[in-house]
Amino acid sequence: MTGRILFTSFEPFGGDSENASLNAAALLPDTIGGFEVCRMTLPVAFGRAGELAISEAERVGADIVLSVGQAAGRSAVTPEAVAVNIRYARIPDNDGACPCDTPVITHGREAFFSSLPVRRMAEAISEAGIPADVSYSAGTYVCNDVFYLLSAHFFGTAVRVGFIHVPAAGSLDAPRAALALTRAAEAAITAVKAI
Repeated sequence: MTGRILFTSFEPFGGDSENASLNAAALLPDTIGGFEVCRMTLPVAFGRAGELAISEAERVGADIVLSVGQAAGRSAVTPEAVAVNIRYARIPDNDGACPCDTPVITHGREAFFSSLPVRRMAEAISEAGIPADVSYSAGTYVCNDVFYLLSAHFFGTAVRVGFIHVPAAGSLDAPRAALALTRAAEAAITAVKAI
């Protein structure tokens, strides 16, 4: 089986000059596990980022969408288990929006679990010698927003959706972050092929 995996990453935000997710995605190979790798850089913007990710996933015919964000303060690569229906911004997004405890989708379900094997993905990253763990909170900022919107849109379809946070560049360099994403993607692709 061949297919396509779309990686989305984010532009810098919050006054930073770089984003570790973007640096890592730039170093990904063109194919992983027989799947063509597609890449997209998202704006750090509530609503708009998720809509763009959905459009691109549909345009390229992605079988897997694996969004990647930066989590300052974390020292491990963390596949996210759940996306929640809430927006809260400690700082404004890059469009100036600063929601406070509003839903991602009004009357949407409270949460979606990742449709990718997050535990196996974390194990695969650890087996490559890179710290990893499953996370049960993608936060309430734009990362969670994208994860929730993608999950809601593709719920009940064959498209599998997941999210991974990588540490900031000072905690994990871009080549090792890219290796972590590659190993996680391999685990995800193996699971998809087995369906």
